Amino acid sequence: KAFQISPSFVFLSPRYPKLLPFTLSGILRARARPSSGCAAKTQEPIRTSYTGVQLEETVDGTKQGKLRLDSWISSRIQGISRARVQSSIKSGLVTVNGRVVDKVSHGLRHGDKVNCVISELQPLRAEPEDIPLDIVYEDDHVLVVNKPPHMVVHPAPGNATGTLVNGILHHCSLPTVALSEKEVLSDTEDVSDDDEGFCYGASAAASVRPGIVHRLDKGTSGLLVVAKFKQHTIQRVYISLTCGVPSPSAGRVDISIGRDSNNRVRMIAVPGLNHHGRARHAASRYKVIEVLAGGGSALIQWRLETGRTHQIRAHAKYMGIPLLGDEVYGGTKSMALSLLRPRTPPNYNDQLSRLVSRLERPYLHALVLGFEHPHSREMMHFSCQPPPDFAEILSDLRKIGTEKPTFKE
Repeated sequence: KAFQISPSFVFLSPRYPKLLPFTLSGILRARARPSSGCAAKTQEPIRTSYTGVQLEETVDGTKQGKLRLDSWISSRIQGISRARVQSSIKSGLVTVNGRVVDKVSHGLRHGDKVNCVISELQPLRAEPEDIPLDIVYEDDHVLVVNKPPHMVVHPAPGNATGTLVNGILHHCSLPTVALSEKEVLSDTEDVSDDDEGFCYGASAAASVRPGIVHRLDKGTSGLLVVAKFKQHTIQRVYISLTCGVPSPSAGRVDISIGRDSNNRVRMIAVPGLNHHGRARHAASRYKVIEVLAGGGSALIQWRLETGRTHQIRAHAKYMGIPLLGDEVYGGTKSMALSLLRPRTPPNYNDQLSRLVSRLERPYLHALVLGFEHPHSREMMHFSCQPPPDFAEILSDLRKIGTEKPTFKE
């Protein structure tokens, strides 16, 4: 059954993608889809990337109150990921006031004395794994995959197996690849935006992320292109469910994005082209397709002009409409309830509670993917339906209420 988001947009099943403007042969049938605290200060970190070197410092958090141990340590050491800090804590390499603390969420207070040793970096390798992939298209040059939600794209500390890259290595009969020391040491830096692809082929061992031209977050579903040499995506269209409705109903967001100094796993939209020298230009176009639940939510189409990490999620938060289910960027279950309950008929309250309880990820889906074929130079476009969890939440929101957006002249 076609998934319709507007009279002019009807997208077909991912197993039979719509190809525009050319009809292409050789599309593989898709295989079964797999089941799927704040920092103490805003000042510059006191150390650069260290491995096995001690950090000794007294917490100065008089204005911040209680602080998470892992967040605080991450804020004090530059170039070390939260995952490595957490690994050090769990390994018993951190003491607070002379006592070993192995709980990453341990609360710190002003005056606490912290002693930390960053654990040695373990070599990260990506092994080929026989993981079912939903392959939309494949030829000698490109591979288009429909990624399910909850699948991690590339290996990283804490997610070394079961990733899309592991499956691609097996599918393409490629050997195990190793992540270089440089890549591991910079695993928290914004060095792999969607605009910067990775390639494989003759030098498969050169990168642990072979051919991933652009990335999708773990919770995001939809189309992703893998090139057998370096290639850039030209067109990407996403749809999302948001908390609230933007005003105006269509527009362009041109706000730079940089890493949040208080939360290293989150990006933040900041005015201007520079944010402590880290923010990068980011632009997104959006259009409300459908107003849902009396204005408590909306189905929005996004077109990306750039491909920054978490771009849509950060821009949506900046606009005051975080994605439904996006706990990192403010689209929490409590936020959803606060917006939806006042607009929900009393006889639907039980269904609303069940709907909100099912919000397990940011409801963002890569709907359309377009690029110039690296060999034929023809423009290729693919589209795929949202997965069942997205469609079910959308259907439930429509039951509360649906209306067309109003666009200003």
